[in-house]
Amino acid sequence: MAGALAALPLASAGAAAAYRIGQGLAGAASEAASGAQSGFAAMLSRAAGGMIEAQNQADAASSNALQGRGSVTDVVVAVSRAELALQTATTLRDRVVSAYQDVMRMPI
Repeated sequence: MAGALAALPLASAGAAAAYRIGQGLAGAASEAASGAQSGFAAMLSRAAGGMIEAQNQADAASSNALQGRGSVTDVVVAVSRAELALQTATTLRDRVVSAYQDVMRMPI
């Protein structure tokens, strides 16, 4: 238990940094959404918004649990959802980059 409490400030700093990054992505996504979008761009915008929302919910659940207003189960579920959303976004990014590299390697 003492080890978990000692790591708490570091985890809080990391969470704060991730939140700031997420807010930057949300701002970019909302700017992109302001124009007329359809198809793949709209899907990416919705996916980014969903990922950021999952991270915000995990942050809120963690804060509530630290203040004694939430349960550990809620925190675990919210963090698991946020982790799955982040892993999905990372996998999607990796596949898009791989496809781009494949296209760039094709002879003309």
